[in-house]
Amino acid sequence: MSTDIQLFSQKKLRGLNLKNRIVVSPMCQYMAFEGHIQDWHIAHHSRFALGGIALSFVEATGVTPEGRITHGCTGIWHDDHVLGLKKIVKLYHSQNVAVGIQIGHAGRRASCLRLLDGGQPIPKIDTKEPSWAVIAPSAIPEKKGYPIPKCMSHEEILEVVEAFRASTKRALDAGFDTIEIHGAHGYLIHSFFSPLSNHRNDKYGGSLTRRMTFPLMITEAVREIWPENKPLFFRVSAVDNISGGITIEDTVKLVKELKIHGVDVVDCSSGGMSGPSTLPREKIHRGFQVPYSEKIKKDSGVNTMAVGLIMEAEQAENILKNNQADLIALAREMISDSSWAFRAGQKLGLENPYEILPESYAFYLKIRDENLLP
Repeated sequence: MSTDIQLFSQKKLRGLNLKNRIVVSPMCQYMAFEGHIQDWHIAHHSRFALGGIALSFVEATGVTPEGRITHGCTGIWHDDHVLGLKKIVKLYHSQNVAVGIQIGHAGRRASCLRLLDGGQPIPKIDTKEPSWAVIAPSAIPEKKGYPIPKCMSHEEILEVVEAFRASTKRALDAGFDTIEIHGAHGYLIHSFFSPLSNHRNDKYGGSLTRRMTFPLMITEAVREIWPENKPLFFRVSAVDNISGGITIEDTVKLVKELKIHGVDVVDCSSGGMSGPSTLPREKIHRGFQVPYSEKIKKDSGVNTMAVGLIMEAEQAENILKNNQADLIALAREMISDSSWAFRAGQKLGLENPYEILPESYAFYLKIRDENLLP
């Protein structure tokens, strides 16, 4: 599709050619059983596969059972998980859409109730879905009254690194086009990087450089397995929005190192160190995280993906035209309208927006629109 509209221009990331700049962000569904993909996930992703997007991500997927946020989170810690994930890959590829998977470990934010049930730590009296011990760089709970995590030993750190490595092999076996490492929202990788949650005095904590060690070890392990021709994404919380926490300047320094370690795109989110993910301690507004994407892109030279209350086509187009990001990630807006890409093409004056859609959908919609009375 040749066009001057940035939102519908192609983007090449290593050996992956994206047909436009529209990405479906990872969205936790809390519908898995023992980490396995269910019929719900197929239905969920089918909506996006038909909507004309370029790339979609499977939700935050645990590299270990203890690394899940909830009992309902998807997993990739066992070879048996690959079969279900292959179904999602096949679904997207059948519609000429690229697909990735976000892998992570929830750290001290694991062992929680599903967000629909409140999202708090699982009570110890809950026998239906029992809680489990959580781990972190330091024995500091997320909030007062929350479980105190076990401070990880050096051996336990290496075990998690190996879990990421093994999960990357499974993602490759499933056929994914890209992987995103979840390094944001107060989860394990982020908690090593933030001075609010990392009070270690060994090589994994203290200075900014030492707090980068664990995120970079994970990235190196993933990149060693992930083929050279496949791009690697990394989600950051660009700022903690809490006094004494990560600043945007800290994150730029991390991203420069991530680039050296083979990261191709930085997914620019924020927050989550204490309280809801992506929700700063200030009133949010449309595109509230775009300045983080712009700063990281400008200062590091790394491709960035903007995310967070990007709702209108014109808004997305301006972000790209103003060189504030390379990709646009949508989540709740896609739930609201899985044909967002088609409607964006219409609003932005794409010469033939119907070609965004599958042939049969385009046929019927074009007939409808051509026969509408003024």
